[in-house]
Amino acid sequence: MGHIDYRELTEADLEISIFSSFKRYQKVNRCWRKEEDLWVLKDIAFVEEWDAEEYQYLVKCLKNTLISGGAVIGAFDHNALIGFASLESKVFGSAGEYLQLSSLHVSSDYRSMGIGKTLFMKITVKANELGGKKLYISAHSSEETQAFYKALGCVEAVEYNAELVAKEPYDCQLEFDLLN
Repeated sequence: MGHIDYRELTEADLEISIFSSFKRYQKVNRCWRKEEDLWVLKDIAFVEEWDAEEYQYLVKCLKNTLISGGAVIGAFDHNALIGFASLESKVFGSAGEYLQLSSLHVSSDYRSMGIGKTLFMKITVKANELGGKKLYISAHSSEETQAFYKALGCVEAVEYNAELVAKEPYDCQLEFDLLN
C-alpha cells in the first residue's frame, strides 16, 4: 500500500469501471437487534458481497447524490478506488438538523488502516459546509460496523428517519453531532 489520496468525485468519475478493483466483502457473524428497547447482540451469520448489478445501482445512486447537491469522496491507492463515502444534501428532522451519510465503504483488503475514519471526517467537513448540525447514519447492524461508528462517537439517533428505517429495518439508526 502506498500513499492514500482522498478527493471529491465528480459525475464523470462515477462509471462502473471505477469499482473494478473494489471488493465489497464482509463476513458477518453477529448483529445488533433492538428487543423491547434494549440492544442485543445476536448470532446472525451471513456473507455480504456485491455483484455487478449492485455496483451498477451504486453508480446510479452516487450520481444522483451529486446531481442533487451532495458529495462523494473517494480514497485511492495508486488511482485504484479503495474506499468511498457519500453525503446527501437534503436536510431533515423536526429541527432540520440532519444530513445523511448515505454510504461509507472500504474495500475489504484495506480495512483497519484508518481509511474509513478519514473518509468519515472528510464527510463531516462537507456536512458542516452544507449547514448540517448532525450526521444521520442508517448503518449496517453487524458487530464490526457498529463498533466502527461507536469508536467515532456516533450514538443512537434521537430522531429516527421513518423512510430509511422502512428501507432497511435491521439497520441501526445513528447520529453524529457535527457541532462538537
